[in-house]
Amino acid sequence: MTYLETIDRMSRLGRFGMKLGTERTRAILDRLGAPDRGLKGALIAGTNGKGSTGVCLAAILEAAGHRVGFMPKPHLVSYTERIQINRKPISEHDFVATFENLQPILDAIAAELGQATEFEMLTVLALAYMAPRIDLLVCEVGLGGRLDATNALDLGTAVITNIDYDHQKYLGNTIEQIANEKAAIIKPGNKVVTGCEGVALEIVESHAAAAGAQLWRLGREITVVARSRGWAGHTLDVSGPGFEHTGLELHLLGDYQTANAALAVACAHAMGDVTDESIRRGLASTEWPGRLQLIAEGPRVILDGGHNPAALTRAGSALRALINRERLVALFGMLSERDPVQILAALRSMHPDAAVFTEAESAGTHAVPATRLAEVYGSGGEAISPAAAALVRAKELAGTNGNVIVCGSLYLVGEILALHQNAPKRDVG
Repeated sequence: MTYLETIDRMSRLGRFGMKLGTERTRAILDRLGAPDRGLKGALIAGTNGKGSTGVCLAAILEAAGHRVGFMPKPHLVSYTERIQINRKPISEHDFVATFENLQPILDAIAAELGQATEFEMLTVLALAYMAPRIDLLVCEVGLGGRLDATNALDLGTAVITNIDYDHQKYLGNTIEQIANEKAAIIKPGNKVVTGCEGVALEIVESHAAAAGAQLWRLGREITVVARSRGWAGHTLDVSGPGFEHTGLELHLLGDYQTANAALAVACAHAMGDVTDESIRRGLASTEWPGRLQLIAEGPRVILDGGHNPAALTRAGSALRALINRERLVALFGMLSERDPVQILAALRSMHPDAAVFTEAESAGTHAVPATRLAEVYGSGGEAISPAAAALVRAKELAGTNGNVIVCGSLYLVGEILALHQNAPKRDVG
């Protein structure tokens, strides 16, 4: 099969797998010889900031001399982004070859426990490929924690970035319910690092205590002091039990990224075997596409994949701190699994001067129609498809000295990024 045929096959097969939980993932891994057993690293859950924390941690561990596997989710342009070694994605050839080698086991488990989901297949594929090639793994949880396929792993360290409202259909309608789902990644004897606050922190503390886990909390055991450098990012000081680093450089935009970086620094120390130099070099080298990423000037075009109200609000606040009263146009698309009224209220908190609504082609039938979004948004919004034409219109409305924020959906962000890079369109999935 070709790479695109493989992606299509995984997607078609995965539609028949509807069961949440770790049983099938564990069964497939065990049939493979349990390549994850003994693998150390960090499993990262939370509502927002998982990927940013993960990429900072992967960069630090790589700078310390490790061969680091990284499993971020979702992807922006290609599924290969979800399987990285030292921040370099798997080749399309190796992706296809690994999947083809897995097919007999996937078929056998499907006959016993039902068809694996697309996410389960991707999780197992990533581990089968990376386990023999790495000595540490940084894995981002997909949905929630307790029933996510990645929770079949015990890497020794758990990170829970924060808890807010998202995926309530699956995780519950209260912060307490959502926090219990995410804190369930904590295994007996783990080391735990968290940025949670309030009732969510209380629940994380309870899970950690029940598991006999060491717990470091941002704002208590871990402290961070940050100074903005405008479009250049931030300088930060991070300290915790047995460590202190001053004048660290972080080039990610958004004041909330300093908390994610601090969690990564603390996690690296909890795992051990890092120095001030590796922390410093790792953070300074960290790049994270699609998260307040500036890709063009005149007007500025900024990509941000935040797709829940909390993430959109944070990104909008951070962007306004950078552009002040400059003209801002939002290029926006979203998926139907979320409430457009809530999401568009968060978009309005950015105080855009105009909004252009569109649909990412790769989102297919999952996209909310642009006309519907414009209708809900009301005055100041217009609907244009396809996304390439919508970007042209947004830049026109912004003017040479203005700004365009592309947001609302990672599908849309990935599509615009691919246009900018003249790359193939985002993998459909």
